[in-house]
Amino acid sequence: MIRTTHVGSLPRPHDLLDLMKARLAGQAVDKAAYERRVRSAVEEAVRKQVECGIDIVADGEQSKPGFFTYIRERLTGIEPRPGKKVAFFDAERQAFPEYYEEYLKRAMTGGSIAPAVPIVCTGPVTYKGEEALRRDIANLKAAMAATGAKAAFMPSVAPSGVGSNEHYKSDDEFFFAVADALRTEYKAIVDAGLYLQIDDPFMTDNFSDPALDDQQRRRFAEIHVEAINHALRGIPAEKVRFHTCYGINEGPRVHDPALGTVAPYMLKVNAGALSFEAANARHEHEYHYWEGTKLPDDKVLIPGVITHASNIVEHPELIAERLGRFARIVGAERVIASADCGFSSQATYRPEVHPKVMWAKFQAMTEGARLANAQLRR
Repeated sequence: MIRTTHVGSLPRPHDLLDLMKARLAGQAVDKAAYERRVRSAVEEAVRKQVECGIDIVADGEQSKPGFFTYIRERLTGIEPRPGKKVAFFDAERQAFPEYYEEYLKRAMTGGSIAPAVPIVCTGPVTYKGEEALRRDIANLKAAMAATGAKAAFMPSVAPSGVGSNEHYKSDDEFFFAVADALRTEYKAIVDAGLYLQIDDPFMTDNFSDPALDDQQRRRFAEIHVEAINHALRGIPAEKVRFHTCYGINEGPRVHDPALGTVAPYMLKVNAGALSFEAANARHEHEYHYWEGTKLPDDKVLIPGVITHASNIVEHPELIAERLGRFARIVGAERVIASADCGFSSQATYRPEVHPKVMWAKFQAMTEGARLANAQLRR
């Protein structure tokens, strides 16, 4: 039977955003009141997921200012570097400068509580976020108990998402040091009985970086995989989901790498489930890749069947059709319906998809999964 899930990040309530914004700005915020609001926001998010019929829920990253920027609070040796240039879908921006000038202008004034400032490693990396991690896990498990949710996952950034290296002798040494530190977070999530989702859009973005040649792109992808597997050593693969996507929301995306370029590296990750974009118009056709590639017996697919970059709510019959394509290739029991990416990867007052539309998309997804299951039983 096809189950349902999503990728992780969900819009935060505006009153929580107010508290987060003040806290990030260094203003005095009542710690107990802030933690209570995070806890209640997690329960609200999980309850809505359950009401929509989501089988494998998440905390919506309600406590995090961003899916990777949160790591500044969890690791030593990391600091922000405002003004540092980072390759950010550069090929797309070079091809469509007028579009991205307007897009980024809107993004800068789009309500984000804090800019996504580049981070750099300037000293030894160790894990220091045990208290925050314990709170996140406790909040999610309490929400599950309150709502009757049976299964849940928690996202955590991949080693490749921890900025650039200004301390270690090589990129290899840097990525493995980060992996050793992040292992604490990965293991705690799994030990708590949750699925771990490793977020790694950086692997995919690597393949569209115009500053790299093909050999460099392949080498960086190999380093990413090796670092993730180093962090995952001893952690059961069936408890791990690997997610990659294309790192931007609404845009032309003509420079996205093909699934066939990225998937061979995804398959090398010691994860039992692979999450990827399959609903957006540049990639929907790529389900054909799996027709010519044998999926290892110990892995399942989590294709996106609803988009995170459009306010159009997909029809359940279209969603069922998308799911049926994958199910006929690998089997329904090895397909989990999901979104292409998260709906609020950075904490913002104005996410690209309106929250009410997002919940309608989730309802359509669960209805589409129900239709697909009925069709596949015929």
